[in-house]
Amino acid sequence: MDSGRHRRIRGRRTLFRLGIGGGALVAAVIAVALTVSMNQVAGVRACAAVLSAAGSGQIATHYVLNGGGGNCSYPAPPADNLYVAMPASEYDAAAPCGSYLEVTGPDGSVRVKVVDQCPECAAGHIDLSATAFARIAPLSAGLIPVSYHTIADPPLPGPLSFIVKTGSSQYWLALVVINTGNALSSVQVETASGGWLSLARANYNAWIAQSGAGSGPFTIRLTDTLGNQATVRGVALAPGAVRGTGTYMYGAGSTPPPGTTPTSAPATTPAAPPSRAPAGSPATRHKHPRASATPAGLRSLTAQVAGKPPATPATGPRTAAATPSC
Repeated sequence: MDSGRHRRIRGRRTLFRLGIGGGALVAAVIAVALTVSMNQVAGVRACAAVLSAAGSGQIATHYVLNGGGGNCSYPAPPADNLYVAMPASEYDAAAPCGSYLEVTGPDGSVRVKVVDQCPECAAGHIDLSATAFARIAPLSAGLIPVSYHTIADPPLPGPLSFIVKTGSSQYWLALVVINTGNALSSVQVETASGGWLSLARANYNAWIAQSGAGSGPFTIRLTDTLGNQATVRGVALAPGAVRGTGTYMYGAGSTPPPGTTPTSAPATTPAAPPSRAPAGSPATRHKHPRASATPAGLRSLTAQVAGKPPATPATGPRTAAATPSC
């Protein structure tokens, strides 16, 4: 390859014989060579900036959930399609599910809901929905430097809802809570004796009573990581459907007045197919599909960030965006 430099023209006679027209040709060649060289330098600097961001700070890529609501077991993505998958170290066995991040990129900021895990992402690398990514950078950028933090008491999209997971019975109970705003720290079910049974959170964001909590309906007390608390009564043991309530996690309606008995709204929205089996089954994760994927799909990440593939079966595919090659 010529490496962008024009070659010397040997012999003065040949050069002089080019005359005025030849001089113009030589000048044009020099201009083209300089342009190519400058473009190559600019390209190298651009790639260096991206790789520097990937190695030194928080970064973001983008993807699309192809069905389901992510590893957090929500029935669907948020209505505004502004969501994020967290790296395994920050997903921390579903601890941040339902919380919101403020993400700032080259072109602005966006608020996103934590709904998923990115098993291959290193710490500081988040996977944004394509809609969210487009708010802070062109999709063609692929990978960008960002900063992000958790929002305290973000505006709530609506009152609390519950999914009683398929497979639940009086002997085994699993609940997923929707519209919490902040991440939850505790889910408890009132017992027949008036005490409170604490449920354990699985890494797919279901709160589980391994020995069940009776046949319902249940009174459920929620506490979030900032200390907000809400109590919902009348949650029926009706597996496989989203049960709405009139209670908000915080703000107006968060704690019903004494003596009132708010009840669950009729189940109108079918929940996603059961993504996890009852107690003792392995946790599952959404993954990126490949051409030779199993029915649930296999996940691959962007070219700049390498990681180990998840070892557990997927509940729904996700499609990673291509990143520019340097």
